Amino acid sequence: MFFAEGQIRVHLYGQPCDMRKSYDGLQALARHAMGLNPLDGALYVFVNRRGSQLKCLYFDRSGFCIWGKRLESGKFIGDWSAVRTREMDWTGLKLLIEGLEGKRVRKRFMLPLQASKNL
Repeated sequence: MFFAEGQIRVHLYGQPCDMRKSYDGLQALARHAMGLNPLDGALYVFVNRRGSQLKCLYFDRSGFCIWGKRLESGKFIGDWSAVRTREMDWTGLKLLIEGLEGKRVRKRFMLPLQASKNL
């Protein structure tokens, strides 16, 4: 999967999804439940109820593609009550794939680097 990072749209489905769904089931969720056109080239991300499996659906001008990931430990989504159907950016998707939930984080005060001495 090769995408221009700044130009790709990513849509996260905000409810648990049955991971038995394949091309037709996932594109129907994107079209009817999310109200979006799955032929537009965007990525559509679906996560199972336990939060341990993720599927991504996209259309690459010749057909639908699905790729998935299952975490051996941990969860993609820890609390479903805080999740909603939304558009996210590429960085948010990369964090989600790594099993990290994106949260608002304050920047810490950075001290200037000290010059190291060559020994």
